[in-house]
Amino acid sequence: MRYLPLTDDDRRQMLAAIGVATVDELFRDVPAAARLPAPVDLPRHAGECAVERTLGAMARKNLSPSEVPCFLGAGIYRHHVPAAVDHLIQRGEFLTAYTPYQPEVSQGTLQYLFEFQTQVAMITGMEVANASMYDGATVCAEAVMMAARVSRRNRVVVSGGLHPHYLDVVRTYARFLGLDCVDLPPDWAGDEDLAPSIDGATACVAVQNPDFYGRVHDYSALAQRCQEAGALLVVTVTEPVSLGLLKPPGEMGADIVAAEGQGLGGAPSFGGPTVGLMAARNKFVRQLPGRLVGETVDVDGRRGYVLTLSTREQHIRREKATSNICTNSGLCALAFTIHLTLLGEHGFRQLAQLNHATAVSLADRLAKVPGIEVLNETYFNEFTLRLPKPGAGVVEALAERGILGGVPVSRFHPEREEVRNLMLVAASELTTEDDAAAFADALEEVL
Repeated sequence: MRYLPLTDDDRRQMLAAIGVATVDELFRDVPAAARLPAPVDLPRHAGECAVERTLGAMARKNLSPSEVPCFLGAGIYRHHVPAAVDHLIQRGEFLTAYTPYQPEVSQGTLQYLFEFQTQVAMITGMEVANASMYDGATVCAEAVMMAARVSRRNRVVVSGGLHPHYLDVVRTYARFLGLDCVDLPPDWAGDEDLAPSIDGATACVAVQNPDFYGRVHDYSALAQRCQEAGALLVVTVTEPVSLGLLKPPGEMGADIVAAEGQGLGGAPSFGGPTVGLMAARNKFVRQLPGRLVGETVDVDGRRGYVLTLSTREQHIRREKATSNICTNSGLCALAFTIHLTLLGEHGFRQLAQLNHATAVSLADRLAKVPGIEVLNETYFNEFTLRLPKPGAGVVEALAERGILGGVPVSRFHPEREEVRNLMLVAASELTTEDDAAAFADALEEVL
C-alpha cells in the first residue's frame, strides 16, 4: 500500500465509471503490434536495499571517466566543474523552480538568465542571445529554421564538418518544414569547398568550428560569400571552452551562432543534460526563438528584469511561435553562468589555453606511436587519428585495459569504408601526463 494506494475494489469502481470492463479496454485504440504481449523481463518487486545493490552492480559495469584515463569528445566534453556550481544550483529556489508564467515576479530567475544571455553574447562575439534552449543539436536546427524565415528561402547547405547527430536533427526539421537540405559528404579529409554550393536560393550555410574532426576554421571569407548571395551563415560550436581562445564567430561575420554549453558547468553524464546557446545579430532579434530577458527600472528607479520577448508557443499561439521547444534548460543555464562567472574573462582564456596545450602535448606523444597518423593541421582540444586497424575494435581493446581511448568515426558513418580506421581523441585540463603516457602505451600494445 506504500506505493499502490488503490485497492482492487477502487479500480473496479473507476472502470465502471468510465464504462469499460478491464484496464486492457482503455488501450483498445493502440494497435496490437504496438503493445507488449507480456510484462517486461524485470523482477516484479524487491526491497529498497536489494534494488540499490542491483543497480549498483549494473553501474559498475561501466567505465567511469572520473576513474580512468578518458579521451572521449565528439560533442560532449569533460571539464572540471567547481564544487560551488553544484552547491549553488541545488539551492531550493533554483532546483525546484519552474518557468514563471508571471515572469516579473521571479526577479532572481530573470536576473541569472539576463547574465547568461550577456555571457553568451560576449563569448560568441554576437549582439544578442536568447535565454537558453534545449541542446546544441536542436539549437542548430532552430538556427536553420530562423535563417529560412529571415531570408524567405528554403535551401539549406550543411557542411560535411557538422556533427552527424546535429545533421540528423537538421534533416528531421527540414523534412517536415519543406526545406531543401543539401548536406555535403563527411569532410574528414579537410578539403571541403562550400562556395560553389551557394546560390540565390540558399537560405543559409551551416558550419561548425572546430568542426567534427577537430579542425579550426576562419569562416570570414565564407561569410562574405554568403552575404553576397543574400544567405545567412550559421556557425555551430560544440565545445564552448574553445571560445576562450579562438576567433569568435561574430568576428568572422556569422549571422547566427548555435552552440552546446555542456562543457561549462555540466558533466558528460552519458550525453546529458545539456543546454543550448543561441546568439544572433540584433536585426534578426524578432526571429530569435525562445525568450529574451531585458533589464529596466521600476517606478521607483530600481533596477529590475523583464521578459522582453516571448516567441515560443508556451507563451503565445502555436501558429505564431518561432519555436515549439518548451524548455530553456534553466538549471543547466544557471550552472553555465556560475561556472563562467567563477572563471572570469582571464580564467576562461587560461582554461582554453590549457586545453589546447594539453591536446598539443597528447598529439605529439601519440604521433610517435608506430602506425598512427594525426590528420589535423589545426585543432583546439580534439583531433583525428588514422590507425592501422579499425577504430571500433581499438576502442574496445583500450576499454578492456581501463582506458576510454576515444570515439571511432565509424560509429557515426558505419556505411563509409574510408572512415573505419579513424578515431576522434579529445584532451582537457583534466588530462594528466600519466593519463597520456598510459594511453600511448596501451595504444601501442593494442596496435
